[in-house]
Parts: sequence; structure tokens; C-alpha cells
Amino acid sequence: MATALIAIVIALVLGHAAPGFAATVRDFGWHARWLRWLDARFHEGSFWRGRWGFVVSLLPALLLVLVLQVALHEPLMGLGGMLLAIVVLFYSWGPRDLDHDVDAIVEGSDPAARRAAAARLWPDPGQASLEAPALVTAVFHGARRRWFGVLFWFLLLGPFGALLYRLVALETEGEHSALLPLGTLAGARALRAVLDWPVSQLMTLSMALAGDFDTVLAAWKERGGSGFNLDADFLGAAGRASVRAEVAEEVRDYVEEGVAGPELALQMGELPELRDAMSLAWRILLLWLAVVALLVLAGWVA
Repeated sequence: MATALIAIVIALVLGHAAPGFAATVRDFGWHARWLRWLDARFHEGSFWRGRWGFVVSLLPALLLVLVLQVALHEPLMGLGGMLLAIVVLFYSWGPRDLDHDVDAIVEGSDPAARRAAAARLWPDPGQASLEAPALVTAVFHGARRRWFGVLFWFLLLGPFGALLYRLVALETEGEHSALLPLGTLAGARALRAVLDWPVSQLMTLSMALAGDFDTVLAAWKERGGSGFNLDADFLGAAGRASVRAEVAEEVRDYVEEGVAGPELALQMGELPELRDAMSLAWRILLLWLAVVALLVLAGWVA
């Protein structure tokens, strides 16, 4: 667990401090070429074009990482395993920096610039919207896709889990998804839903602890979070409800201080929902890191 914590901190710091370097390194063009080769090689009726065909596209890279993960676990007091964890986690994170994408929307000089920046929050740029609820939902979905999905499966399965989530996420959205046959894509999306479900549950719980517990709990229940419904978007609903509650609380605080009208808008800034959504995503991440750190300390004490 200590190795995992070190890898997480290094991946976070390096990715945030050097987004240009991170964007260059996190190149999955090789995976797109692999998908094209598979599609050209196997024709109708083959395993590749069935519901489980995605296994063929994932197996080589994941098998390589798994072999290295097992082989490097013990030698040199686990140093090789730690380096592998850092490299794979850093590579699987993102690939874009969520903070920078959100800042680009807030700092956009006009609606066109903001819409162009907002398109980076969605896997499909055509879904981009400047409506506050849609932006808030995109932030939490983006945090799950870029941060928490990779982090959860890394903590559970090591580097193998981090790369598994990233490759499945790639295959189920954006340009990579267009390279999969329809049957294969359906299977990959089913796996993605299974991988996302526990992540969404833990994110929602963390959101409740870091924000308004009752508001988040009500939204979670209303959108089917209490059942095993893989299609229920309780994460987005909880995020929107929590952000609304935080913005309303800020407004009350400003009003109590005698700030109103144009001064209130100036104090809160533009797109306060987007700003609060990003702040809440960071608080959730810090809570996860705190839990990991406590587990590490508990292990040392024991």
C-alpha cells in the first residue's frame, strides 16, 4: 500500500506540474493501430466481432503488464515493482488534466471559446454544453474517467488494474470506440459499466462526506444508487445536487454579509457551479488519499 501511495503522489504531481509532458507521453495511438489491425484481420462470424471480442484487444498489453507486475514484485526490495507502478499509473491517468480543462472554460473570452474548451470535458465533443447542470455532470464523469476509475482499480489490482480501466475506457468512447465492431463495442461497454459502478458508489459516498450528506444521499436514492443498476447515473445526480447546495449556501453567506445584486455576481465569479464542482472533485480525491495514507500508517503500526 505504501508503494501505491508513492506512485499516486508522483503521478499526480508530475501530471499537474507538467501537463504538456503528460499529454505527450500518454499516447495510445498504438492501441488504435492494434484495433485497426484486428478489424482488418478478422471478418464476420469471428470471435473478434462477438460480445467478448474486446478480450482479444485487451489481452496482449494487460498480459505483459501482469507478467512484469508479478516478476518485479520481490526483486530489489520491490523497487522494480514501485517503478512499474509509477510508470503505468502515470501513463493511465488522464490523459488530459481536468483542472486545466475546467480553467479553460472559466477563463474563456467568449461563448465560442468556452464551448470549444467545454468540448474537452466530453468523450464526444458533440455533447458539449455550457449549461451549468451539464457542466457539473461532465466534471464528475470526467473525474471518474480520468482519476478515480484508474485509481480504484490500481489500488485493487495494481498496475494491471490501472491499465485495464484506461484501455476499456478508451474502447468505449471517442475515436477508439469507432474502431470496434458493434458487437464487440457492446461487450466492452458492459464491462465498462461493471468497472464504473463501484467507483461511482465510492465517489458518491466520498461526496456525501465532503459535502452536504443529506442532499447527496437523497439524490443517490432517487436515481437508483441503492440498487445494482449499472445504467443509473446516480453520480451525476448527486454531483448536481451537492453543487446546488454549495452554491446556495455561498449565496446565503454573501447575502448575510450584505453583498447583493451586481456585487454578488462579482464576488461569486462566472460559472460558480463549475468552480464548486471542481473543488468538490478535489476534496473527494484528497479524502481518498487520506484513507490510503491511514491504511499505510496502520500497516506500519501493526
